[in-house]
Amino acid sequence: MAQRGILAYAAYLPFHRLDRKSISVTLGQGGGKGTRTVASYDEDTTSLGVEAARRALRALPAGAPPPTALYFATGDPAYLEKSNSATVHAALGLDPSVVAYDFGGGVRSGVGALRAALERAEPTLVVLSDIRTGLPGGVDEAAGGDAAVAFVTAGAGLPGGEGVSPRMMVAELVAAAGATTELLDRWRLPGEPNVRQWEERFGEAVLVEPAQAALTDALKQAGVQPGDIKAAAVSGTSPRAAKKVAGALAAAGATVVDDLSGTVGFTGAAHAGLLLAAALDTASAGDTIVSLSLADGADALVFRATDHLASARPQPSVAGQLAGGGAALPYPTFLTWRGMLRREPPRRPDPVRPTAPASHRGEAWKYAFSASRCQACGRRHLPPQRVCLECHAVDQMELERLADVPGTIATYTLDRLAFSLHPPVVVAVVDFDGGGRFQCELTDVDPSTVAIGQRVEMTFRRLFTAEGVHNYFWKAKPQSGLA
Repeated sequence: MAQRGILAYAAYLPFHRLDRKSISVTLGQGGGKGTRTVASYDEDTTSLGVEAARRALRALPAGAPPPTALYFATGDPAYLEKSNSATVHAALGLDPSVVAYDFGGGVRSGVGALRAALERAEPTLVVLSDIRTGLPGGVDEAAGGDAAVAFVTAGAGLPGGEGVSPRMMVAELVAAAGATTELLDRWRLPGEPNVRQWEERFGEAVLVEPAQAALTDALKQAGVQPGDIKAAAVSGTSPRAAKKVAGALAAAGATVVDDLSGTVGFTGAAHAGLLLAAALDTASAGDTIVSLSLADGADALVFRATDHLASARPQPSVAGQLAGGGAALPYPTFLTWRGMLRREPPRRPDPVRPTAPASHRGEAWKYAFSASRCQACGRRHLPPQRVCLECHAVDQMELERLADVPGTIATYTLDRLAFSLHPPVVVAVVDFDGGGRFQCELTDVDPSTVAIGQRVEMTFRRLFTAEGVHNYFWKAKPQSGLA
């Protein structure tokens, strides 16, 4: 029997957190209770998506065919015109035959990309990523959050799904339904950084009906009653509408999962996927999981957890990442990272933008972080070389991707003079497992905890932006137990 579903999934929450109380302490208004996740100054939606995708690909079951397509959805793209999915593709080192497409603009693009992928029988990597910002002291600033989530979907027993077995799936898609409503409740004009919003009662009044219609249709298709739902993940652009629908589900006997509003915040295009990932983290075989997203209408997806889920969960889990975040970020630092607080620039020349031809020629190094290994003597070189430094063999190299290879700090220094949006700059010399040494910057780290012998892993970051060009490359960070 043909089946569609999820082969692997993973979420990525940034290291930094903002205590909402710090907003009111600084401004005298706004804020609230709890925390929100904050993308670092060297992260954007592309780099967040790369990290989630790397984790999802690592969680693929043995023998599963690789993805043949990549869908990337965000409400805050790093580039327009140019595909951001192509940068994700390059950073993952995917085969050129894997097509990559952007889904962007609206919050609904996230669940739309997931539904489009679930319609394909061929394995598809879906990456949902968003960074949420609002005016200082505003609701969006405090209630928003930054995150990314990735899924690998496929169909078993369908043309194009060759090599995919139902036993590989962690969750089977049982039913899907949706409804569309033209609704001017939240919007942002191209080029504007902040969202405009109509009075929230309007969104609540309009969105509840399509959400209930989509949910009723999906449950009818699946032959499921609300009381059978073990995890209902409800999210939406209108918090009041989402809570009203979630309350009705709970009253009907469904188990509603935490919407993460108190710890992560609303993560826009990524949020429906993030809540689905959190539900899968704790589901048992046979559980019915419902993802209900309210945005310009509603989308309801019904999944059933499989026996394979327990042994295929990615690490760290969503809960594990929440527990492992860094210390609270000072509010002025948050404003600086978001471009809301303009500070004295460094008294040195501006960075030079990367050139397109050089970036294209060095794609295997710059984006995929590939080293070269001499086939004559076995020495590994970082960056890749044509001539071996050990045996001097010429053009006898084979590329090896090191992005997922952990390493050990051989030595390090704290640079308090170099300009950084998060000083001091921590620079380390890293020895990679299997050979190869490289000097790079450490990120997501407390400088007082850095030590020789510390284990690290690589992470894809945006070094800087110059003349409208993002300079992406790799940094190291303390190992999180993934590799």
